[in-house]
Amino acid sequence: MGTSAETPDAERRRLAEADDSGVPWRRWGPYLSERQWGTVREDYSQGGDAWSYFTHDQARSRAYRWGEDGIAGVSDDKQRLCFALALWNGRDPILKERMFGLTNAEGNHGEDVKEYYFYLDSTPTHSYMKYLYKYPQSEFPYEDLKATNQARGRGDFEYELLDTGIFDEDRYFDVFVEYAKAGPDDLLIEITAHNRGPDEAPLHLLPTLWFRHTWSWAGGAAVPSIRQELNGPLRADHEELGPRWLYCDADTETLFTENDTNNEKIFGSSNTSPYVKDGIDRYVVGDETGAVNPDRTGTKAAVHHILTIPGGQSATVRLRLTATELPDWTGDFDTVMTQRRAEADAFYDGITAADTPADERRLVRQALAGMLWSKQYYYLDVERWLTEHGVDPLASDPRVRNSNWYHMVNDEIMSMPDTWEYPWFAAWDLAFHTVALSMVDLTFAKGQLDLLLRRLYLHPNGQIPAYEWNFGDVNPPVHAWATLFLYELEKHRTGKGDRAFLENAFQKLMKNFSWWLNRKDTDGNNVFQGGFLGLDNIGVFDRSAPLPTGGHLDQADGTAWMALYCQNLLEIAIELAVDNPVYIEQAQSLFEHFAWIAVAMNRIGADNASLWDEEDGFFYDVLRLPDGTATRLKVRSLVGLIPLAATSLVGGWADRRFPELVAGAREFIERHPAVEATISSHEALGPNADGRYLFALFGEDRLRRILSRMLDEGEFLGPHGIRSLSRHHAEHPYTFEVHGESYGVGYLPAESDSGMFGGNSNWRGPVWFPVNLLLIRALLNLHAFHGPEFTVECPTGSGRQLTLYEVAREISDRLTATFLSDADGHRPVHGAQAKFAKDPHWKDLILFYEYFHGDNGAGLGASHQTGWTGLSAVTATLFHTLGDGEWSARGRESLRPTGDREEPLS
Repeated sequence: MGTSAETPDAERRRLAEADDSGVPWRRWGPYLSERQWGTVREDYSQGGDAWSYFTHDQARSRAYRWGEDGIAGVSDDKQRLCFALALWNGRDPILKERMFGLTNAEGNHGEDVKEYYFYLDSTPTHSYMKYLYKYPQSEFPYEDLKATNQARGRGDFEYELLDTGIFDEDRYFDVFVEYAKAGPDDLLIEITAHNRGPDEAPLHLLPTLWFRHTWSWAGGAAVPSIRQELNGPLRADHEELGPRWLYCDADTETLFTENDTNNEKIFGSSNTSPYVKDGIDRYVVGDETGAVNPDRTGTKAAVHHILTIPGGQSATVRLRLTATELPDWTGDFDTVMTQRRAEADAFYDGITAADTPADERRLVRQALAGMLWSKQYYYLDVERWLTEHGVDPLASDPRVRNSNWYHMVNDEIMSMPDTWEYPWFAAWDLAFHTVALSMVDLTFAKGQLDLLLRRLYLHPNGQIPAYEWNFGDVNPPVHAWATLFLYELEKHRTGKGDRAFLENAFQKLMKNFSWWLNRKDTDGNNVFQGGFLGLDNIGVFDRSAPLPTGGHLDQADGTAWMALYCQNLLEIAIELAVDNPVYIEQAQSLFEHFAWIAVAMNRIGADNASLWDEEDGFFYDVLRLPDGTATRLKVRSLVGLIPLAATSLVGGWADRRFPELVAGAREFIERHPAVEATISSHEALGPNADGRYLFALFGEDRLRRILSRMLDEGEFLGPHGIRSLSRHHAEHPYTFEVHGESYGVGYLPAESDSGMFGGNSNWRGPVWFPVNLLLIRALLNLHAFHGPEFTVECPTGSGRQLTLYEVAREISDRLTATFLSDADGHRPVHGAQAKFAKDPHWKDLILFYEYFHGDNGAGLGASHQTGWTGLSAVTATLFHTLGDGEWSARGRESLRPTGDREEPLS
């Protein structure tokens, strides 16, 4: 058992023990999702309607096939044994065992969780965690939320739980759940319920322990068991996990049932046992005494605390889940809990600058807590799933999704975008997750990048799986950028980069790069058609579907993403060549790929339909029709800003170390007039006075023209970051006529009015954190190249001249301000909700949404997407200690300082 002394290094010591000595500090963590129902994994329907096949209403009675969910839940890292909290206020029609929300069809803006819960704290080893759930004392308005939202249109606001009035007079419970580890397999649990209302109120707390269903129809052999003898602890036995004991400090009733489907209720067939998954719900809510097992054994058990809490008062329940029997499980409880809280404080003090204001510290801590609470056990054996659907894994069936991905076996802890709205991994989301996660757990972050490149994930043809609904879709190729970021960060921290990590990633990324070259360049002219690219509804047409015009799109963003991919891989190859000269040849090849893409981005073809529009000073997609004609789709969006993001800087050490690379590049340029013409027209690919090489897709003239639009508050520069669509389109929507039908794009600062991708995502105006971060990175690289003499007007038309470093900081500050409270306590992220601004029990709580209103910063989309919105922890700390001259002389992909070092570290 034992405890660590209270020092600022205690959590870092645990990380070192886990990484270097294999001590399993990460074995137990918040690995339950908030929602397993309605996922593709659980969908065995004929038509693939996952939301309807397995509903929230069924979830309390129907055993899951591939995972589990719960409130404030934890499990081991293979999700064999799970622990979570269930509650009942004496009025609800069902036990509250999981978060409720609307399906894609029920919400007027797509799926939407309708609960208030907050990830308040977590250390990277989960030695300490804290979670808050706000539970109403009146009957939960399930039907009101459904009916009212269904009656609203896409142009209406969403009907939220606060809007129902259920929190009026503060008649609710604040239920805090805290976990502290005395050892890797010794978990202390403290649950404190505060009655915020004026009157006494009842509350049933049911801490619940259960096994994920791995037996009978799920294919396992041995059935695990939970049992209790007399009034002792619960003992849980599993053939792989071994025994575990759950201790509780109160003499309370313990309820037992099985984690088996209630077939009678769900399918109308008989049950093999009278004790099924919803037995505890039926016992507590329905007063069915025969629904739980009187023999005190099963695969699911709950300790039933019936509390009556006076108004303004609280009650606390303590438990301990451990791998050893303890004669006195409470003896060190308070000491350990107090120490872990203090160690968590010390850990987070160590990652924020001393002068960081308290509100920004709060932002960083909650953002990173959300990142760590969003780690989830993700299990899906696709071949087995396909077989269970009656599909021959070797014979692709287009009627069943993911039938080409039979090789995939997912069986890992993964970082999820949002464990209710997106409880499945997404490739480009995950790359951005690792940037924020690297602030607290670099080893875990590196492991996440490695995961999607493993043979059980990466397709044999080289494609990286996109996301559960369609592994074969295409996300922007940012994996190499994130890999280089983490490599450079570790080298900066420790003085030594992880070459094995970098080389392993490079080999697999080159396979993926080849897949892009072979599959996404229709005409073989280095202009790419990435398709969907995660930007959902940003364009005139659905980019995942055949175009109504026929033909194809030459995508400015798809082409620019590939330019960035070339830059990243080129830098990795140069780094690896320090130890192995064989990589010089690959670096040369990648340089040539980038050069040809730069030519293609700037080329004006015979049809005068290049991606660059000289009149507008902006990049656009080009629609190429079957008859050979082409036209630009003149929508000013992030599509035209991604070329700016494809900007990297390499220090002069590379040409000194590898003169053959420089000679080869010069020979290539001189041999190809088109390349030479492109390079001679601007400084891209050329060194500055300090010998630094800028890799960019355009020169200073186009840079200034693009920046004048990006920094125009009437176009892209919003009060809370760079918008995804120019505000110009509010008064000037773009329309395109095809076969008598009109397709249009207008500025929508909040929710989308399009049903594309379910309508729960909008790239037609709101601010998105990940692309903003890439633009900040590009500005810093450009500043490192051009120096402080290069200034631009920011905002456009203001007369205020800023360096590109100052522009980057301006954008970063606007992003961060989304979450910070003003003098009145108002945080833009929470919109007009007065409760969050004025109530002392709400005002310090922050939600991290998927995207943000382009004009006022209000949070939109998924409300707990600290996946890539966890990057707010980066923007809140990025410029606190870094001055104008402290950025990398080499201009590597990371957003961290390296002083003036120009030689690679060995």
